Amino acid sequence: MDTFTRTAPSSRRRKVTGAALLAAGGAALLASVVFPANAGADPRGNNGTIKIDGVALQVGQANEPHVDCRFAIEFFGYDNGDLNASVTFSLQAPTRRPSGTQVLRTDLVPIGEDPAGGAVDLDASREYELDFTGVAPHPQQGYHVKATIHAAGSQGADTKHKVFWVQPCAAPTTTTTTTTVPVAPTTVTTLTPTTPTTLAIQGATTTTQSPQVLGEQVERSQLPRTGAGVNTLALLGGLALLIGGLISFTSRPGPGRLA
Repeated sequence: MDTFTRTAPSSRRRKVTGAALLAAGGAALLASVVFPANAGADPRGNNGTIKIDGVALQVGQANEPHVDCRFAIEFFGYDNGDLNASVTFSLQAPTRRPSGTQVLRTDLVPIGEDPAGGAVDLDASREYELDFTGVAPHPQQGYHVKATIHAAGSQGADTKHKVFWVQPCAAPTTTTTTTTVPVAPTTVTTLTPTTPTTLAIQGATTTTQSPQVLGEQVERSQLPRTGAGVNTLALLGGLALLIGGLISFTSRPGPGRLA
């Protein structure tokens, strides 16, 4: 009787403990089945993903190792909060500068706009066009570039790297504009030279001038003056008549003179 009384409470405790363990295990199993996404949706640590993408942007997370002059960096699955990612682009061999810095550009990108949603949750995307002034590109591949990303909010290592090739930008096109200035019409008057005319004047010498464009001009010699010779002859003739009349009158016989 005493033995039965001591063992009964111990048996009941074992039954209660087993039932509690079964309930806890069932609850944990149910939670893992009903809420699988929430169990690892926002893990701590360096859980983000970055992608190098061309422009226009593609759907998905396939990384492009060769992009054109203009490209984008996409950020997936980063934690929520006031978080930013620092981005640094630097040259890689065989397109490094002979000396000096190899850094092409640095930037700061906000990445904590929403809770981490895994590898398909796009948090940020930013386009870039790097300046390769003074850098000689590879004849086939272009420029070899390394992107280094430090994502704030990660626990432990927060650095990711992407190495890719960038094609040179096309040379700018030069446009030449030609302006035509209207010119007023010009009237040209053509003068036809006249044929030289020779005038024949009796007793005169005619000088023929060279033709002129604006008209014709003829220079005439002065006629010989003949009036003075005619008057002299008339005077001499009158004197001769007068003398002859006197001689004739004086030579006639008078009434008492014999012929």
